[in-house]
Amino acid sequence: MTNKRDYYEVLDVPRTASDDELKKSFRRLARQYHPDVNKDNDAEEKFKELNEAYEILSNEQKRAAYDRFGHAGVQGAAGAGASGFGGFEDIFDEFFSNFGMGSRRRARRGPRRGADLQHNIVISFEEAAFGVEKEIEILRHETCPSCRGTGAEPGTQPMRCPQCNGSGEVRQVQQSILGSFVNVSTCPRCRGEGETITTPCTTCRGHKVIQVPRTLSIKIPSGVDDGMRIRLAGEGEPGTHGGPAGNLYIAITIKPHSYFRRRDSDVLMELAINIAQAALGDEITIPTLDGETKIKIPPGTQSGKVIRLRGEGIPHLRRNGRGDQLIIIQVSIPTHITDEQKQLFNELGKTLGKEVIPQTERGFFDKIKDTLGEAFGI
Repeated sequence: MTNKRDYYEVLDVPRTASDDELKKSFRRLARQYHPDVNKDNDAEEKFKELNEAYEILSNEQKRAAYDRFGHAGVQGAAGAGASGFGGFEDIFDEFFSNFGMGSRRRARRGPRRGADLQHNIVISFEEAAFGVEKEIEILRHETCPSCRGTGAEPGTQPMRCPQCNGSGEVRQVQQSILGSFVNVSTCPRCRGEGETITTPCTTCRGHKVIQVPRTLSIKIPSGVDDGMRIRLAGEGEPGTHGGPAGNLYIAITIKPHSYFRRRDSDVLMELAINIAQAALGDEITIPTLDGETKIKIPPGTQSGKVIRLRGEGIPHLRRNGRGDQLIIIQVSIPTHITDEQKQLFNELGKTLGKEVIPQTERGFFDKIKDTLGEAFGI
C-alpha cells in the first residue's frame, strides 16, 4: 500500500482534472506504455499501474473515496467490478477475518454486480424542452473475447492455487496468553480467487477484461431539467463470477439560453418595450419555444406586468401537458433623444402636470413582491 504511487501522478493530471482530461491523458499514456509497443522491462508494470489508476479515478464513487481516504479507501476496488465501494468492503473483510470469520471472504467469490458508470452530457434549452436522441462514446471494461473471462490463454485453464488449495484464504495460528487465535487473510498468491493463471491470455494479459470504447444511442425525454440523471440498466461495468453488469448514468447539464429562463415547467422571459407602447398599447411579435407569436400590450402597461401564455412552456416530464410562458414587461426609458423627441416630451409633460402623488394604499415594495410572486412563485 505504501509503495503505491498517487493515482493522479500516475495519470499525469491535477487533482481537479475533468473526466475528459482523465480520458485524454489515459489514452496518451496507454499508447506509450502498452507492452505490444513499448519493449522496456517495466512497460507492462507501468501499463497495469496506469489501468488501475484510471479505473479508480474514472468512477465517480471510487474517485470520491480515493480523494477522501487515499489508497486505503479503494483497497481492492481496482478490477473488483463492484458497486464502487470495494475498498471499504476489503477493509471490513480484513478486520473480521482476523477473528476467524472467513465466511464473508468466501461469499464474495460468488456472483458480484458490476460497477456503475457515469457519463456527462450537455444539451441545449430546446433539446431539454422537447427531448433529443444523442450518441455518446464511453470507455468501459468488457469480458475478454479471447479467454471469455478466464484470464488464461485459450486452450489452457486456470489452476487451483497450491498455496490456499482453492479456498482463497490462508490461515495462521497465533499463540497468546489468552490462547490460540486463528488469523484468516486473503491468499497473497491468488489474491482470494482460489486459482492461479500459469499461461495468461495474450489479449487481456490475465486481467479477464479489456477496456474498449462503446458507442450508445440514448433518448433524452422531453421536460428533463438541469442536474437530472438517466439510468441505462446493464450498460455499466461487467459483473464478476457471473454477476450482472452495473448501470450507466447519464448526468444532464443544460446550456443557458440567451433570453429564456426556466421555473419548473414555466418559461420566463423579460421583454423591454418603449414608453409609447406602454402608454398606448401595441401588438408585437415575440419568440416562444414553438416559434414566433403575436401578443397584445394593453394601454397603460406598467413595468413588472406579467403576460401569461398558457401551454407555451416546457412539456411536463411525467404527465401530459405543458407549463406556461411568462413575459415580464419592462418599460424602457430612453437615455438619448433627438431634439424633435425632446420637444414632443415637453409638450406631453405640460399636459400631464408636475404633481407628485405618494403611493399610500400599497407601497412600492408590495408591488415588487406581487410581481415576483406571480413570476417566480414567491
